[in-house]
Amino acid sequence: MPEDDEQWNDGHRAFLQAFMARSTLTLEQAKPLLAGIQTAYERKETLPEDITEADFNAYISAANTRISPFDLEIRSTFHQTTRTRMYALVNSTSDPIIQLATVHTAEEISFLKRVLDAMFETYNTTRHEVMAITSMQAVRLHKPPDSERRETQNGIETQGSPGQGLKMAEAEKMLKTLVEEGWFEKSKKGYYSLSPRALMELRGWLIETYNDVDEEEEEEEEEERIPRIKQCAACKEIVTMVSAFNL
Repeated sequence: MPEDDEQWNDGHRAFLQAFMARSTLTLEQAKPLLAGIQTAYERKETLPEDITEADFNAYISAANTRISPFDLEIRSTFHQTTRTRMYALVNSTSDPIIQLATVHTAEEISFLKRVLDAMFETYNTTRHEVMAITSMQAVRLHKPPDSERRETQNGIETQGSPGQGLKMAEAEKMLKTLVEEGWFEKSKKGYYSLSPRALMELRGWLIETYNDVDEEEEEEEEEERIPRIKQCAACKEIVTMVSAFNL
């Protein structure tokens, strides 16, 4: 593929490399980054305040054109608490849980799934819609239920199967790691919730996992089922903070 120097140059490559080194980026964070790139590659001094949103979007558009063949995309969403627009580099096609399995053990992935189930099923009710989980609630999930552990002992363990679980200290470390990797956020009150980057990358998986109704459920439920994964009617983005409960 021939490269057009005006559309894709060393400045764009530097921007993409810098973006890949971060889990997320905002316009304010991008301004000094782009100012430094333009100063270095365009041989003219550029200050952060000289960078506009249009400049930022132009770099993102150029980067997306280049990374699209690799099933990567820079997406954006609003942070539900600060309302700051967040940008993240996400995989646009493969199963994100499979991606996590490349850097985490089967026991850790099983623990993560139990935490997500607790977030979106156990503690997410029509009376109290809180798609988050406390540190204590999460650590209690360090081992799978006894019935699942017995099934694993009698069967073949696969990636993501329940296994024998983690030690409590290992579960605490895994939660900290998920925050550091940009998948979870932890509030001042100790609640874990999915980060904007996670909501963008896990969007399809979350809807498929927690909103799909199987045939048995469909027959049993005469009334309209309330979706656990909610979307904003205007922007269609996933909304996880729908309760007045202060996290």
